[in-house]
Amino acid sequence: MTDTRRRVKVYTLNEDRQWDDRGTGHVSSGYVERLKGMSLLVRAESDGSLLLESKINPNTAYQKQQDTLIVWSEAENYDLALSFQEKAGCDEIWEKICQVQGKDPSVDITQDLVDESEEERFDDMSSPGLELPSCELSRLEEIAELVASSLPSPLRREKLALALENEGYIKKLLELFHVCEDLENIEGLHHLYEIIKGIFLLNRTALFEVMFSEECIMDVIGCLEYDPALSQPRKHREFLTKTAKFKEVIPISDPELKQKIHQTYRVQYIQDMVLPTPSVFEENMLSTLHSFIFFNKVEIVGMLQEDEKFLTDLFAQLTDEATDEEKRQELVNFLKEFCAFSQTLQPQNRDAFFKTLSNMGILPALEVILGMDDTQVRSAATDIFSYLVEYNPSMVREFVMQEAQQNDDVSKKLTEQKITSKDILLINLIIEHMICDTDPELGGAVQLMGLLRTLVDPENMLATANKTEKTEFLGFFYKHCMHVLTAPLLANTTEDKPSKDDFQTAQLLALVLELLTFCVEHHTYHIKNYIINKDILRRVLVLMASKHAFLALCALRFKRKIIGLKDEFYNRYIMKSFLFEPVVKAFLNNGSRYNLMNSAIIEMFEFIRVEDIKSLTAHVIENYWKALEDVDYVQTFKGLKLRFEQQRERQDNPKLDRYRRDARTLEDEEEMWFNTDEDDMEDGEAVVSPSDKTKNDDDIMDPISKFMERKKLKESEEKEVLLKTNLSGRQSPSFKLSLSSGTKTNLTSQSSTTNLPGSPGSPGSPGSPGSPGSVPKNTSQTAAITTKGGLVGLVDYPDDDEDDDEDEDKEDTLPLSKKAKFDS
Repeated sequence: MTDTRRRVKVYTLNEDRQWDDRGTGHVSSGYVERLKGMSLLVRAESDGSLLLESKINPNTAYQKQQDTLIVWSEAENYDLALSFQEKAGCDEIWEKICQVQGKDPSVDITQDLVDESEEERFDDMSSPGLELPSCELSRLEEIAELVASSLPSPLRREKLALALENEGYIKKLLELFHVCEDLENIEGLHHLYEIIKGIFLLNRTALFEVMFSEECIMDVIGCLEYDPALSQPRKHREFLTKTAKFKEVIPISDPELKQKIHQTYRVQYIQDMVLPTPSVFEENMLSTLHSFIFFNKVEIVGMLQEDEKFLTDLFAQLTDEATDEEKRQELVNFLKEFCAFSQTLQPQNRDAFFKTLSNMGILPALEVILGMDDTQVRSAATDIFSYLVEYNPSMVREFVMQEAQQNDDVSKKLTEQKITSKDILLINLIIEHMICDTDPELGGAVQLMGLLRTLVDPENMLATANKTEKTEFLGFFYKHCMHVLTAPLLANTTEDKPSKDDFQTAQLLALVLELLTFCVEHHTYHIKNYIINKDILRRVLVLMASKHAFLALCALRFKRKIIGLKDEFYNRYIMKSFLFEPVVKAFLNNGSRYNLMNSAIIEMFEFIRVEDIKSLTAHVIENYWKALEDVDYVQTFKGLKLRFEQQRERQDNPKLDRYRRDARTLEDEEEMWFNTDEDDMEDGEAVVSPSDKTKNDDDIMDPISKFMERKKLKESEEKEVLLKTNLSGRQSPSFKLSLSSGTKTNLTSQSSTTNLPGSPGSPGSPGSPGSPGSVPKNTSQTAAITTKGGLVGLVDYPDDDEDDDEDEDKEDTLPLSKKAKFDS
């Protein structure tokens, strides 16, 4: 159905008592077989999907509010609302609901809101209505007692509300208020305070519409000034009429819109300032007041968006050079308040709001405003910019890139300096405002850094089939904007220590480093090229010499983030430029103090050791071991030295490393061999262990002789070699001979300290090269080195005659099934 009469928005009330917009569609009513009854159906206008399917329950209380709202509860904590575009559509659906429930459509509520006890219901059935005392000065106390006694009972509350509506009682009470004020009848004014407060807690839209009307609202606020708990009355009316001024920066031609703005401001003031803070039990009684304000705001935003002349005049005057400074400040403050106002809206309403502002040219207008000298105007413009970035960063990025492209098309031969000052003015102005923040605490700079971080965050960038926003925007940002961001860093690090080291400069550089660290973590190609080509890390590490510990730690964190990537391009850059020197120097200057700097530096070296980053390990030991060798309160640096020695050992003896791997996998392969049944092999199929499958054919020994050699190795009574390492420096391994009865000699290298499994020095530790996560079953970490004819050899030769004789003897001892395998 496409008629606007049935066009509605569906709302649900969330836990914070705020209305969530569930979508816009068209409502209808009809019988639903699944629900066994007449139901309300709302289908989305975008795709026809079902937004709402709600059975009209005969016992559900439906409320009609403000001529275009129908509100009801489907469960204890699940409230729903339909907001109609037109009053006629609301009336039509309301008649359907009343028809199903057997009610007169003239009522505003179809049922009692809450069930009461049977006793209360029986008592109240005998009196169909509630009779109010005559509205006289002498009976104000009686009226106040009646209102107070009715509040605990939902049914009595409902009857009291109906009586107040039908008799026009509120206006009579407000007439008495003027009499009491004229007579200075304080007791009567205190009673009126209690009465009006109680009427608010009735939570009735029809009563609110009377109380918040133009003729009544100031008198209602007057009644609420006389709180009996206060010695002196408040002066709310004086504030609203004399202090609070309504400024029309752009004339509003629609009288209904103007009246709605006044009403909303005053009702919001009543809720926030006039009414006492509600108790836990009273809070839900004011839900209709929250709803009244919320839907008023939705209407105001909608009416302003539809007034094209108003918004056109607003942006025209904002950007007009002839507009005086005072007027421009008022315009910017209005726009800021307008954007802040939109934050209360639900996502769909906010979408429409910001799309309208974007179409009207809010970003070009902000670009003009941010270039002005007025600090207050720029501050307000920054707040507006933050609303736009938080709402839709892609919209801001798209504008910036389009503007750059348009200017590039005009002249592609602009120098980089001209591009900075003209083409990319908006985003570079934001960076410059961050850098030039005059606040000693850099409050504005912190806010702007957060906005820049959002803009360069790949997590909120879009990707399509044809292009990726990440690639385009980051390429643009690093080409045109990054040099502006890093300018204060580069200017302050030309020497061996910061040229300016005052607190405000240190704070600013810490903010820049925080953003650069974020870029290292989330950008790859662009930031890597920028850091290496501009030698950024060396300049950052100059800040390690700052007297401000927080800035030195920011510089260290930046380097730690780079090392954490384990990228060899970064590692080669660090080694080539000797960029561990500032860190080691800071570590030594810190001395024996146990502080955050000490822990952070040790953690960085521990990361290099644990992750076994070979290039950095070798670089640190070869260049800085002399300075670090005496540090013995942690084992980090000795562990690094051990890693280094193991690397050198493997480089000098590559075959030894391979032989160790073969020895460690011996038992696993043997067990696999003996657990293989004949039925698992096809005729002529050779059995090859997983580790052998990856080798070339020339490297694979005969399966029988290879197996027997390993079997002999396992059962040998000779002990194997333990490599000796010394942390104090690299030395040749020392060997200990043990002679056996055969022609072979086993060489054993005994370590001076016992290497436990999993320790940094043990060959089977997970971090060691050559041990792919597997730990040998035998606890002694061993490697065999055999000699033949007096020569040390790292490979067993399967064609050794003596080995063949021993193999034949051992083959006879094999089970028959296994011999059959060999014979085949």
